[in-house]
Amino acid sequence: MILTGKKVVIMGIRNKWSIAWGAAQSAHEQGAEVIFTCSSIEKIEKIKELTDEIPNSTVYACNMSSDESIQKCLEQIKAEHGKVDGILHAIAHANTEDLRNDFILTSREGYAHACDVSAYSLVAVARIARELELLNTGASIVSYSYYGAEKAIEGYNVMGVAKAALESGIRYLAKDLGKDGYRINGISAGPIKTLSAKGIKDFNTILDIVEEKAALHQNVTPKQVGDATSFLFSDLSSGITGEIIHVDNGFSIVGV
Repeated sequence: MILTGKKVVIMGIRNKWSIAWGAAQSAHEQGAEVIFTCSSIEKIEKIKELTDEIPNSTVYACNMSSDESIQKCLEQIKAEHGKVDGILHAIAHANTEDLRNDFILTSREGYAHACDVSAYSLVAVARIARELELLNTGASIVSYSYYGAEKAIEGYNVMGVAKAALESGIRYLAKDLGKDGYRINGISAGPIKTLSAKGIKDFNTILDIVEEKAALHQNVTPKQVGDATSFLFSDLSSGITGEIIHVDNGFSIVGV
């Protein structure tokens, strides 16, 4: 087991269809102690119905649009668990109308919201975790992106712009965090049926296209993305930082 003795924080768990849940299951299978965060105190009890499937796991509230909330959450985690070896940032949100309408109609407020929650929150988490000395030597941070950061995907709109900012941010954060021996990488996952994906227009059509065109002719699963996350948390990836790794069954390498 490649994560034996490690503690990882999974930020952004929503339900059993979340990609973050696939990551949590993989981390547990690989021997890690798993710590969860969800978006609000009100949701903790509901989330615990799921996370209790992982022995000795705990859940904390963390509003990713508030530095104060992130600070309080990470302080509590450190106080109760000590330093951690990995953090997964599985956070993204855009207003429904900014996904349903043409990108050119994105409001200033909607643009700022998507980039704040989906991209800047990673910067805040990395900075606050470093300031609190929450991370063990060699710790690894991972965040999730999508091919819409590289290409204009119908219906992805402002979220694609936010994910592009996230991917660029990962490269700049890698440079800064590397000074302290920490790593950070992103996974560009293929499309997966999650609660968030329901906001994307004609999402099922995207799944059909991936199955037809991807090199492996199948859609990626939360388990596959989770296993790649465990690898990036592990010492097996100690020489990798600032990268965006595609876990999409080869869709991104095919000229369509």
